[in-house]
Amino acid sequence: MTGCIALVVAAGRGSRLGGEVPKQYRNLGGRPMLRYSLQAFLEHPQVDAVRAVIDPEDRPHYDAATRGLDLLPPVPGGETRQDSVRLGLESLAEIGPARVLIHDAVRPFVDPPIISRIIAALDGKPGAIAAVPVTDTLKRAVDDNIAETVDRKELWRAQTPQGFRYPEILAAHRAATGAGLTDDAAVAERAGLEVTLVMAGEDNFKITTEADLERAQRLIGETTTEVRVGMGFDAHRFAADQAKGEVHVMLCGVAVAHDRQLLGHSDADVGLHALTDAILGAIGQGDIGSHFPASDPEWRGAASETFLRHAARMVAERRGEILHLDLTLICEAPEVRPHHAAMVAQIAQILSLSENRISVKATTTDRLGFTGRGEGIAAQAAATLRLPR
Repeated sequence: MTGCIALVVAAGRGSRLGGEVPKQYRNLGGRPMLRYSLQAFLEHPQVDAVRAVIDPEDRPHYDAATRGLDLLPPVPGGETRQDSVRLGLESLAEIGPARVLIHDAVRPFVDPPIISRIIAALDGKPGAIAAVPVTDTLKRAVDDNIAETVDRKELWRAQTPQGFRYPEILAAHRAATGAGLTDDAAVAERAGLEVTLVMAGEDNFKITTEADLERAQRLIGETTTEVRVGMGFDAHRFAADQAKGEVHVMLCGVAVAHDRQLLGHSDADVGLHALTDAILGAIGQGDIGSHFPASDPEWRGAASETFLRHAARMVAERRGEILHLDLTLICEAPEVRPHHAAMVAQIAQILSLSENRISVKATTTDRLGFTGRGEGIAAQAAATLRLPR
């Protein structure tokens, strides 16, 4: 039986916060919010494994947010938070942990002492939750008018993680299916389990609104990250002779029809090569040739998206974020403008970025230089990244 597993609930839609993606995947200090919560438990010495409960439609966001983390495979959630937790608990039945910690993905600032106190409390109780005592004076209102002052003396605000002995909380959730309870302590109470309160802190707050997100950004502080810019340049010449039959050149992962091919060890995609060098430059990791040397036959004819994905993976391993990419293609022909949208979409797909973070432009040199003479194509790129200090 495994000692302790953390279950991070990330299946909600986060509609109150808004945005293009559910709030657990919103960026916070250069990382998706979910990643903070997962890492807090992964890095705790008393937690043996971590699993997330997600909406299956969010799998691409989840994969991007958790790249490089050693997690149990995620499981799908349900219609409500209570359903999602129950499904997560059911998924652990074959593992059979002694204890389980249940945590909201959008509480990214849970710290090791809170986790330790929850685990320690389970030595004597079947359940324990993080909480803070109410310090504000409470008023009960009717039609926006004060009806009475509520005694706050024995009141606490519940947080997560909430920890339980696994067999008891699984049975309690099964018995409470459909009850519409708002946290796991309420499920445990319904089953008659004793749940103790463990002191948490004000920083372990739940991010629900835009104001909460701004508070979180302030808490992280600008001093924890830095913005870097990398530059990339690449050029490839055309084959000397006009090719017979259908020919194309690869530009930003898009096959563009042309009468001559570009020469190169890989697929000679100058756009993706320049972007790769720009990203590598921003993290101080040399250039594309140092990672994929032309002398290595393995990369002969290789698709250049392999190189770009590699650079992005190196950024993720440093817990960084690609903020923006700006690429200029320099050539007399072929004409790039008709393929602009496809190029942006392809780069976005390769890097799991929003298209509004990518700029692709094209220009000529007024027939000056090797590009002006139609001898080849060049590209220059700038990559803006945010990295932890």
